[in-house]
Amino acid sequence: MGSVRKASAWLGLVDDNDDERYYDDETYEGNEPGDAWVTDPRVKVASDTAEEKGRRIGTVTPDSFRDARAIGELFRDGVPVIMNLTAMEPADAKRVVDFAAGLIFGLRGSIERVSTRVFLLTPAHTEIVNGDPAAHRADGFFNQS
Repeated sequence: MGSVRKASAWLGLVDDNDDERYYDDETYEGNEPGDAWVTDPRVKVASDTAEEKGRRIGTVTPDSFRDARAIGELFRDGVPVIMNLTAMEPADAKRVVDFAAGLIFGLRGSIERVSTRVFLLTPAHTEIVNGDPAAHRADGFFNQS
């Protein structure tokens, strides 16, 4: 018994029955290893909720040009995509960037370089907010004078 539980039992806040903390095997009848768990239908998985509200961002790290299809499918569905091309050969990476340029042109999106060989593709309805420190100083938030 833990010290907090002992103190609570001494104060009379909880029962002092150590036996109740342990269960018989009979308690678990009906939850055999093959039985499936049933989830409350009101509980939403985070990815489902994010998909419904349009709050998803896809990250793709292709190994070859064949993986460009995953980028295109996500972007076509209106999901912003972060392309990490660092694992690719330079020639294949250039082909994927050309493919992405065609995607953003055709779907009126935009492309922004995040770092070396990492790009952000955003659909037409997405606004990119620049986290430039100079913007914070202009409104006086970091003004220390």
